[in-house]
Amino acid sequence: MIHITLPDGSQREFPGPVTVADVAASIGTGLAKAALAGKVGGQVVDTSYLIESDSPLSIITGKDADGLEVIRHSTAHLLAYAVKQLFPDAQVTIGPVIENGFFYDFSYIRPFTLDDLAVIEKKMTELANKDEPVVRRVLPRDEAVAYFKSLGEHYKAEIIASIPANEDVSLYREGAFEDLCRGPHVPSTGKLKHFKLMKVAGAYWRGDHRNEMLQRIYGTAWATKDELQAHLTMLEEAEKRDHRKLGRELDLFHIDEHAPGLVFWHPKGWTVWQGVEQYMRRVYQDNGYQEVKSPQIIDKSLWEKTGHWDKYRENMFVTESEKRDYALKPMNCPGHVLIFKQGLKSYRDLPLRFGEFGQCHRNEPSGGLHGIMRVRGFVQDDGHIFCTEDQIQSEVLAFTALLQKVYADFGFKNIIYKLSTRPEARIGSEESWDRAEKALADGLKASGCDFEYLPGEGAFYGPKIEYTLKDALGRQWQCGTIQVDPNLPERLDADFVDADGQRKRPIVLHRAIVGSLERFIGILIEEHAGALPTWLAPTQVAVLNITDAQADYATEVAQKLRKSQQNQDLRVVTDLRNEKITLKIREHSLQKLPYLLVVGDKEKAAGTVAVRARGGQDLGVMPLDTFIQKISADITQKS
Repeated sequence: MIHITLPDGSQREFPGPVTVADVAASIGTGLAKAALAGKVGGQVVDTSYLIESDSPLSIITGKDADGLEVIRHSTAHLLAYAVKQLFPDAQVTIGPVIENGFFYDFSYIRPFTLDDLAVIEKKMTELANKDEPVVRRVLPRDEAVAYFKSLGEHYKAEIIASIPANEDVSLYREGAFEDLCRGPHVPSTGKLKHFKLMKVAGAYWRGDHRNEMLQRIYGTAWATKDELQAHLTMLEEAEKRDHRKLGRELDLFHIDEHAPGLVFWHPKGWTVWQGVEQYMRRVYQDNGYQEVKSPQIIDKSLWEKTGHWDKYRENMFVTESEKRDYALKPMNCPGHVLIFKQGLKSYRDLPLRFGEFGQCHRNEPSGGLHGIMRVRGFVQDDGHIFCTEDQIQSEVLAFTALLQKVYADFGFKNIIYKLSTRPEARIGSEESWDRAEKALADGLKASGCDFEYLPGEGAFYGPKIEYTLKDALGRQWQCGTIQVDPNLPERLDADFVDADGQRKRPIVLHRAIVGSLERFIGILIEEHAGALPTWLAPTQVAVLNITDAQADYATEVAQKLRKSQQNQDLRVVTDLRNEKITLKIREHSLQKLPYLLVVGDKEKAAGTVAVRARGGQDLGVMPLDTFIQKISADITQKS
C-alpha cells in the first residue's frame, strides 16, 4: 500500500503506484479538473508523475504561485508550437518563464512584425482550444541530438549536445510539436486560456554578442481572465507613468548619446534632485550621521585590498596617471573606512555613523541601461555605521524606524522586509553568523515588522536586510538595505580600542535608504505619475493674469509668495502672456503644477486669488494669506 499525505495532514491510501492526477481525482472532480501539477516532497511534477512510495503531496492549481509558473512555462511552448505551425522554417531555441510572463527566442529569415504577433496569438488560441494532451518522454542525450537534427532544429541539438553524454533528457509533445524541456507542464493545452503576446526584440544566441541575433517574442499568461486584464491595465498605466516619457514632457532631464548611461539634469529636474538630497541631508543631521566626502578616483591598490579589483574589475572605469592605475569608485565603502582610520578610535566613539552623497560609476552593459533607473553614473545616499557586534540590533531598530519615516514622507507606506542569510561560500565562524543573523532578525521584530527569510542570499561576509517599496501599481522596488560586514575592516586594518585596552575590529553596517538618487527619483516620478507632492514639485505655484490690467497685481502676488515668512523658497512662476486664460490654465495643468492662482479685476480689487488645485479642482477665491497657510501646511506635512 502507498500512503499519500495531503497538506491538511490527512492521508489517502492506494494499493499501488499512483499518479498525481489519480490522487486529485480521488479527492474530487473539481480538483481533478483544476489540477495543473503536483508537488511531491518539495518537487513540482507533472500530473502524470507516478508516485511509487509513501509521500507528501500538494495538488497545484492556478491559484498557486507554482501553478502560475507552470502555466507560463507551458504557454511559452504553445507559442513555439504556433510559430512552427505558421512559419515552418523558423528554428526554436529557448523559452523560459520570466517575471509576469515568458519569452521564446527564434531564428527566422525576416523580422517578426506586430501583425505577425497578432496572427501567432490567434493560432495559439486555436491550438489551446484543441485541448491536446501534453505528453512527456525521455531519450538518451545522443538520441535526442540526432532526433532534433533530423527535424532541422540545430539550435536545440546544440543545447542538448552540451549536456553530459551519460544523461537522459526529457521531451514534451503537444500535437505536432515536441520540445526539449525539464518540465513540468500542464496536462493539456486546454488549460492555457488567458495569455497575450506583448512585443518582439532582438537577443543574441546564448547571450553572446558574437553569435547570431535571434528574435525574442515576449508574452504574458495568467490563470484567469480578470488577472490578465488587471495586468494589461497595469501595463497601460505604467506606460503613462514611464519616467522617461514624463522626464521629457515635464522638462526634467534627458539622456544623451554623447554620455550613455549618464543623466543631463535640466533646471526643473535638478530642483527635484535638490529637494531629495537636501531632505536626506537633514535626515543625516537629525539622526547622528556625520557627512563626509571621499575621492572620486582611488588607486588600484586599495581596490585590490578590498577584493573589488579581482571580483568587480569588469564593472569599473579605470584610468592611468604617471604610471599609476586608478579606478572611478563604484561604491563609497572603502573611502569611509580610510576616514575612520584617521586618528585613534575608542569604543566610546561607537557607533560612529558616516553619510555621503557619493558619486559612483559602474560600467553597466549598454543593453541593461534604462532611463535614470539603471545608469553608469549615480549618487547614493550612502552611509556606514561603525559599531560593535553588541550594537547591531539597536542600530537596525533605529535605522528601520528612520527608513519608514523617510518612505512615508515620499508617499510610500507599503514596505516588504527580507532577511538574507548565510550563503554556502562564506567567511567567518558559524557563531558569528548566528549572532549577526539573530541581531538583524531581532531588530526587525522589535520594529514590529513581518519579514521573510531569503536563505543563502547574504553576501559572503555577512547577512543583510532588504527593504522593498511597493508602489501604486503593485510593482516592487528594492531600495533600502542594511548589511553586516566584519570583512572590510579586516581587509583594510581598521580597529578601535575597547574598554579592556585591546585593539578590536569594528563591524561595518552598510546602509542606504533611497539608494541611488537617480533611480529613486525615477521611482517617484512613476509613483506620482509626474504629479510630485507640493514639497517636491519643481514649480509649486503659477500665478496667471486674465488681462494686462492685472499684470502688476500678479507680479505682486508672486513676490509675496516668494517672500512669505513660512516659505522663503516657495517656487513660483508668473504667466503674464497676452493669451486666453483657458490656454494658460491648460498649459500649466499639463505641467502637473500643484496650484494655479488666477487673478482678474475682482481679485485685484479685493486682494484675493482664485485657486485651482492639481486635477482641475476649483478651491474658490480666498485671501492670499489663507492660501499661504494652506500651501505651507502641504509642505510641512509632506502632502
